[in-house]
Amino acid sequence: MSELDKVSSESNLQNIPKMLPMLPVRDVVVFPAMVLPLAVGREKSIRALEETMTSNRLIFVITQKNLQIEDPTPDDIYKIGTVCEILQMLKMPDGTLKILIECVARAEWTEFKLNDKGYVEVGISVFDDDIEKTPEIEAIMRRTISLFEQYVKLNPRMPMEISISVSNIQEPSKLADTIASHISIKNNEKQAILEATNPEKRLNKITQILNAEIEILNIERRIQNRVRNQIEKNQKEYYLNEQMKAIQKELKQKDDNSKEIDELRAKIKASSMSKQAGEIAEKELSRMEKMMPMSPEASVIRTYVEWLLDIPWQKLTEDNLDLVRAKAILDDDHYGLEKVKERVVEYLAVLSRVKKIKGPILCFIGPPGVGKTSIAKSVARSLGRNLVRISMGGVKDEAEIRGHRRTYIGSMPGKIIQSMKKAGSSNPVFILDEIDKMGSDWRGDPSSALLEVLDPEQNYSFNDHYLDIDYDLSDVMFITTANTLNNIPTTLLDRLEVIRFSGYTDEEKLSIAIKYLIPKQIKDHGLKETELTINDDAIKIIISNYTHEAGVRNLNREIANLCRKITKQLSLEKDKQAIAVTSANIEDYLGIPHYERDRIADNDIGVVTGLAWTEVGGETLTIEVNMMKGKGILSLTGKLGDVMKESVQAALTYVKSSAKKLGIKDDVFKDTDFHVHVPEGAVPKDGPSAGLAMATALASVCMNIPVKKKIAMTGEITLRGRALAIGGLKEKVLAAYREGITTVLFPIGNKKDLADIPENVKKKIKMIPVKHMDEVINIVFEKTTNKKKTK
Repeated sequence: MSELDKVSSESNLQNIPKMLPMLPVRDVVVFPAMVLPLAVGREKSIRALEETMTSNRLIFVITQKNLQIEDPTPDDIYKIGTVCEILQMLKMPDGTLKILIECVARAEWTEFKLNDKGYVEVGISVFDDDIEKTPEIEAIMRRTISLFEQYVKLNPRMPMEISISVSNIQEPSKLADTIASHISIKNNEKQAILEATNPEKRLNKITQILNAEIEILNIERRIQNRVRNQIEKNQKEYYLNEQMKAIQKELKQKDDNSKEIDELRAKIKASSMSKQAGEIAEKELSRMEKMMPMSPEASVIRTYVEWLLDIPWQKLTEDNLDLVRAKAILDDDHYGLEKVKERVVEYLAVLSRVKKIKGPILCFIGPPGVGKTSIAKSVARSLGRNLVRISMGGVKDEAEIRGHRRTYIGSMPGKIIQSMKKAGSSNPVFILDEIDKMGSDWRGDPSSALLEVLDPEQNYSFNDHYLDIDYDLSDVMFITTANTLNNIPTTLLDRLEVIRFSGYTDEEKLSIAIKYLIPKQIKDHGLKETELTINDDAIKIIISNYTHEAGVRNLNREIANLCRKITKQLSLEKDKQAIAVTSANIEDYLGIPHYERDRIADNDIGVVTGLAWTEVGGETLTIEVNMMKGKGILSLTGKLGDVMKESVQAALTYVKSSAKKLGIKDDVFKDTDFHVHVPEGAVPKDGPSAGLAMATALASVCMNIPVKKKIAMTGEITLRGRALAIGGLKEKVLAAYREGITTVLFPIGNKKDLADIPENVKKKIKMIPVKHMDEVINIVFEKTTNKKKTK
């Protein structure tokens, strides 16, 4: 008989040795009365087991606080564990051990030491669990057994035999330990039960835990029942639907879903969609027939098929090929813009002979308010085509062009296919407004998606992600608009036929106001033509003093403002039948003028008028240079960009290298600081086209000779003084014209652009092409008998 048998038979816990080998375990808490297997792989633990098997077969099993620690210290283990007897031990081929232990008693370790045999021994103090069985403890035991039986019934993972064996236990301590070993709770909660040395407290803890676990299991069961009932309901509905279909088939009747599918199939056959689209639509309908009508997937398929049916397939509107009518409509709607009108008439002329040509991809470039979008609408009217428009400003997601794939909830086609559905025909005029305002982010670059749309060689097979079917866009006439080419990617720009819109002259604005804007605003404000007259002088004042723009948007706004005030006055003063607006009373209606005509400083010593191009048209630019004693430092102010700063450096280098020719002493640049300033310092400025003006201003201040009045210039300068071509000459000349400039110097490389400048402007402004800065010097400086040389 072993020493443990003596202990058990004599019920004398004092016979357990005071020092025992320690076996730390990771993820289990062992209780007295448990019999369980363990796998042991640590070297120290194996030595401890081998040693105890040669003596009393007793070992102290203790749980680790941290499962990751391989060699636990006293701080890494709990204080209370269990004394166990090893019933069996089996050595595995890999050197590890498998043991079967029976737990005897709970104990607390008091001493921790590593002996000379290479394993840990602990001094232990065994707890006596004997307790007098009072009526109160009996009641707690019965309550605990009852709760455990409920727990076993609710927990499908627990065999019913356990509740029977537990109900036969009479000792409070053994009952508590047995139940604690079987309930599914966290190890720290089990350790708390193990450390409760008083059986009554232990039973109370277990009662609380069982109550909580039973509540959770009841909730789980309710959820499971709900799910099961829903599944049964769906199965029942499916079964009844199948029965109904069978009955209707026998009676040769059809339900609503079958009727809908038949209607969709009939529409597919009647439509002119492509062979590929028809096959896919039929395939999707066949899938839909096999589904329950209210299932989410059936709804997705139904929406997809409806989209295929709604978009126009080879549904063309008949083009009106009357060239005279088309030209008349364009002339009626817009003043000027001859290039655009000519291009549309050319397209109609070719279409009348060829019948089928690839739709052109036009790009209207120009400042705001010059009529880019409105003439695109007139193009559609002249052709007799439907019109659709998309604003591309702020579009950052590629999916807005190509659509989302059907795997996403709420997916739909992109704006191209949506607009084709809205157009109702396969050959509309399609306006893509403000394509230079597109952005890009992590969702993709919409300009890349447009490469396929706006390429006549590819757009016959445009593939939207939602439809996933090739769609023919080759009959569509695409018109894009933008304020500047700078923000349009080169690959996209290469596919566009660019037509430039320049700003209007004051005379053109006057004609537009008389022919278009005033009649429209009179009609929109409910006035009669006899009730309001505006003479030409009043319109000119509105143009010059109340607006400052390349287009006519603000002019239209001011005329609308005037019409509102006239309408109010006629409504309040019933005796007045008509009102005439003249230059004398225009301020009574529109208030103080918003702009001063004399916005630029007169040319003088070190002051020159340059010309600049912006997104809203041309602008005049005053360049000022001052010199003062110093060390040859060049200061630049006026919020200049890097290119403009380099342009100033190049201009100064030219003036230095030409000092002798210009009559400037060499030591001027050594002992003098130069300050170059461009007024309106809060406005960013950049570009190379102010190079000639910068060099002229520097030469003027160094030579101490004033620049002629009413003269302006534009052009890039090189270090050797050559004048290089620039862009936007027409807009710059129109800006000079608005400011009353009489002479404009420009690079000879821009001579070709003179054809774009209106004749009335060229009559009032002397246009002088120059090759070199020397020519500019000879033209712009006031001729004096004695040139004042710089001191």
